[in-house]
Amino acid sequence: MREENQMKLIVSLYSLRWREILLFVATLFILYACRDKENYAQEKDSIKKQKEIHQSILTLDTHIDIEVSFFTPEKNEIGYQKLASLQALRAGMLDAAFFTCYVLQGPLSQEGYENATNTVLEKIKTIHRVAETEIPEEVEIAYHPEDVFRIHKKGKIVATIGIENGYALGTKVENVKKFYELGVRYITLSHVGHNQICDSNLDPHQPQPLHNGLSSFGESVVKEMNRLGMIIDVSHIGKKSVLDVLRLSQAPIIASHSCLRRFSGQERMWDDEQLLALKKNRGVFNVVGLKIANKPEPEEKIKEIESLRKELGFPSEYWPFFLAFQNAPQQRQKAYNLRLEEIEKRYPSANIQDFVDQIEYIINLIGIDHVGISSDFYDETWSLNGWRDASETLNITLELLKRGYKKEEIGKIWSGNLLRVWREVERVGKNLSKIRKTEAHN
Repeated sequence: MREENQMKLIVSLYSLRWREILLFVATLFILYACRDKENYAQEKDSIKKQKEIHQSILTLDTHIDIEVSFFTPEKNEIGYQKLASLQALRAGMLDAAFFTCYVLQGPLSQEGYENATNTVLEKIKTIHRVAETEIPEEVEIAYHPEDVFRIHKKGKIVATIGIENGYALGTKVENVKKFYELGVRYITLSHVGHNQICDSNLDPHQPQPLHNGLSSFGESVVKEMNRLGMIIDVSHIGKKSVLDVLRLSQAPIIASHSCLRRFSGQERMWDDEQLLALKKNRGVFNVVGLKIANKPEPEEKIKEIESLRKELGFPSEYWPFFLAFQNAPQQRQKAYNLRLEEIEKRYPSANIQDFVDQIEYIINLIGIDHVGISSDFYDETWSLNGWRDASETLNITLELLKRGYKKEEIGKIWSGNLLRVWREVERVGKNLSKIRKTEAHN
């Protein structure tokens, strides 16, 4: 009987222990569930606040190329047109952009100049048609810095016009004024290839300089842009050309979409000497959100891409490939992009973190007042991981917040610095025009 009672007591104690264990486990589960719920709520609240900060900042992309299908239904058939569609811009809360009329470098001849001028005029006309006739409730053109804020307050996308490649000016300096009167507010002096204004930082057909910097015509273009209050853009131009412009210009200048050689691994890109000279000029360097501009590709990846291009009949060199790819049938482009995705999985390209690393390098060298942001959207395969299209614009602000930048600092990077330059450029223009009028009167 005693043994039976002892056994019952032992069973009772074990049952009690198991109940305690189960209760303890259940309590832990409830505590962790509550903690996860609390963490989730805190994280959700944090993301909400970060989005509110992003929304309260005026975000301005200093370089988006356009074609004549700009914001029209057929844009969905063209790679970079859908990357910066209205839907994508709204989703990413990208408020403003310099929509740039790009023209390919051609021969330095009267026929070449006329073709380039006509191409740019057609693109400018398209921007005006979209903003003034097709969707005026969605998009409006800004002609002055104060217009940017006025348009933004209306809830519209702010469109500012730029020209990429001063080749379109031909040899007539009066064309600067002609374009200005049509709403153009910056001109990139050259592109891929030396032109009549200056030497480019890349000319596949003529590696040697043509002018050893700015030409005499280029000097007159710089002076006229200063007088009119038009921003000078030195992206794509050679180092000597950049330093010539910085020496000559009486107003701050910009690199609307560029990168540093130490991040891209490309010798033709900017070095510290150019950045320091830009700081002295009070200008702004806008880092471009392209993969190849933010991280060098490993040798193994380069070899695989070269092999793929050879297999599909494309040139291996960057710019000849770019042109050939642009003109290739869609089926061939698709085949290339699919294979490139496989290579990309093995060798990931630059991402948002790499992009902000480059921004921070510039801040540390020349200060937060001299850096901005550009996308140069073309195709998802070229765009930065994390900023493949305008809908992912928020990611850049999130990364800056993560690194401890305050709202005011992020506002400078996104638009404040560029708008400050624009105001100074206009002020210089007004002063120079007054001087010219006084001299003419005397």
